[in-house]
Amino acid sequence: MATAPADARPSTDEELQILDAIDAWVEKEVRPIARKFDQADEYPHDLVEQMKELGLFGATISPEYGGLGLSASTYARIVTRIASVWMAPTGIFNSHLIMAQAVERAGTPAQKAKWLPKFATGELRGGIGLTEPNAGTDLQGIRTLAVRDGAHFRINGTKTWITNGVYGTCFAVLTKTNPNAEPRYKGMSMFLCEKGAGFTVGKKLKKLGYRSIDSAELVFDDHRVPADQLIGGEEGHGFHHAVGGLELGRINVAARGVGLAQGALQEALRYAQQRQTFGKPIAQHQAIQLKLADMATRTEAARLLVEQAARKYDTGERCDLEAGMAKLFASEAAVANSLDGMRIFGGYSYSTDFDIERYFRDSPLMCIGEGTNEMQRIIIAKQLVARNPA
Repeated sequence: MATAPADARPSTDEELQILDAIDAWVEKEVRPIARKFDQADEYPHDLVEQMKELGLFGATISPEYGGLGLSASTYARIVTRIASVWMAPTGIFNSHLIMAQAVERAGTPAQKAKWLPKFATGELRGGIGLTEPNAGTDLQGIRTLAVRDGAHFRINGTKTWITNGVYGTCFAVLTKTNPNAEPRYKGMSMFLCEKGAGFTVGKKLKKLGYRSIDSAELVFDDHRVPADQLIGGEEGHGFHHAVGGLELGRINVAARGVGLAQGALQEALRYAQQRQTFGKPIAQHQAIQLKLADMATRTEAARLLVEQAARKYDTGERCDLEAGMAKLFASEAAVANSLDGMRIFGGYSYSTDFDIERYFRDSPLMCIGEGTNEMQRIIIAKQLVARNPA
């Protein structure tokens, strides 16, 4: 049995109990099914019900609305623990929590009272609809249009690569309400959209990795949304609602990267002590020892960057630089560790009988999701210059 990743002691006994419960759940419920569900690309319905009971859909939602109100630091540790065994389930509740965060941070009092309790229990689950076929990194290039129609808005357009798209029921959808606005971001608004007339799922997208989670197209064809579901109640603030969730989203992706790096290390460390060549375990060969040392060092360095970003987030400080650095380094650490793990496993790394091939397939997504690592480098450099003027 793999041991839980080492990290700093949580700040409260309650948080420690939560982490212990997560560790027990991961070993009892997640590890035994991960390989089967991943290879079948099957949605883990029973696991989702268990996640509801654990409170994961309300992990970062305030207790005032029925959530756990966890700090970003504790939330990141939870994500790391789950991702070290199977990364896909973390996406099911993370995308949902980004939607909830948009409402809790920017919603009207009535919106918070109506929606957040349902989000916290998982009664309503979903995610955030940003990406479109022709707009990803450049969110200001979206084409989904919301037009006022009395007490409603009519929404037309297509979103793609939307996590929880098939089985989710409610989404925070970024639209253009004033396509002619200058600058462009001032013409964007975000709505809470529940599935119904004019809101359908186009297709589930097949993926190299990150399987068992429903990434899908969402199609809006004259979908009517009540005006009181415009997040914040005023048009023109949707872009800020979207980017406002990116810091926590990047901390989450960084935590997943730590988990994948940790999982690959654990698999490689175990195998290197079991596999023998030339009369001794390959862990005693210097070439393998060098890889294990690098893998362990990457993992711990990534973990410390995530903890730094999460601490700053918890104190309310701006942390786009720290979150970007954590996301960049941890995701690259996941890719490097999974590849080193493949090399340690040798030919067996191509067998689906070993989990290392799943880490290898899952980890590249961390370099792409929540802003590509190329964009992270630009963000980091700009922030460095802004914070350190000559």
